[in-house]
Amino acid sequence: MALKDLLPGQLGFGTAPLGNMFRDIPETEARATVDAAWNDGIRFFDNAPFYGAGLAELRMGEALAGKPRDDYVIATKVGRLILDEVEDVSARDNGEKGEVFKHGRPNRIVNDYSEAATLRSIEDSLKRLKTDRLDVVWVHDVAQDFYGDEWLAMFESARRGAFKVLDRLRDEGVIKAWGLGVNKVEPIELLLDLQGPRPDGFLLAGRYTLLDHGRALQRVMPKVVERGLSIVVGGPYSSGALVGGPNFEYAPATPEILAKVARIKALADQHGISMKAAGLQFALAHPAMAAVIPGASRPGRIAEDRAALNERVPADFWRALRSQGLVHPDAPLPIAG
Repeated sequence: MALKDLLPGQLGFGTAPLGNMFRDIPETEARATVDAAWNDGIRFFDNAPFYGAGLAELRMGEALAGKPRDDYVIATKVGRLILDEVEDVSARDNGEKGEVFKHGRPNRIVNDYSEAATLRSIEDSLKRLKTDRLDVVWVHDVAQDFYGDEWLAMFESARRGAFKVLDRLRDEGVIKAWGLGVNKVEPIELLLDLQGPRPDGFLLAGRYTLLDHGRALQRVMPKVVERGLSIVVGGPYSSGALVGGPNFEYAPATPEILAKVARIKALADQHGISMKAAGLQFALAHPAMAAVIPGASRPGRIAEDRAALNERVPADFWRALRSQGLVHPDAPLPIAG
């Protein structure tokens, strides 16, 4: 089944914040946020063991317990095992993500993309999520932002292990789809060029947003469309920078980024629209896109995201972005022109 046909609607829920991303989120607030998403009609939930060392999955499992399993689509990721033993959270090497999950559980995280680890990771996620099956499985973070110069070796390990296992599980009907869940364009390019593995789509975080989309637009999107695949957009607000937050790509935003945000915001204000509407609707305008999954850790954010998706954005706003060089000349916009 095509990923686009599998996903129930264009708005999903990214669970990274439920892993205590950037802050220690109380259980009641985390639960209320998932409940708000469910009550809004969101039925696609994207998880990962990495988010708080299993914390996001545990919270998701509790929140969805008792909901009819056929009513929602659940995705998670492989590539990291969460052990029972604990470790010094501050000593973890999370590449460019630094201390993003320092408030998560202290369980030891082991990077492993082998066949055995992939199968074990799936079993562990099923337990934490309190479900009997997964719909989508992404291979998580086989990219430069985590592994630096070693990323190609990690990718090769995943090619020999995780890719083959997930291809088989999909063909056997155990899962419905698989692909990469990454923050970089290059691993997707590499996988699309391989003979053998047949991914169903990709979760690409941060690389197709109003603030950063040129490389993905030119290098990945044409192949994805040509092969009838699709992409889920993670991080559509660029770690919050687009909507007034201090971070871009999990680190303090540079003056250049802040200046670009200010220019887009000036146009949004001039046309009476929200920055969230600009961000979500821009990302979804590309024909390769299946859904966006903005993260949320407060219940009120869900209503904001839904409103942004439905907000009417005047064509003149998109034309102004184009004429001022704030979007790539080839980027599809919600209006022609």
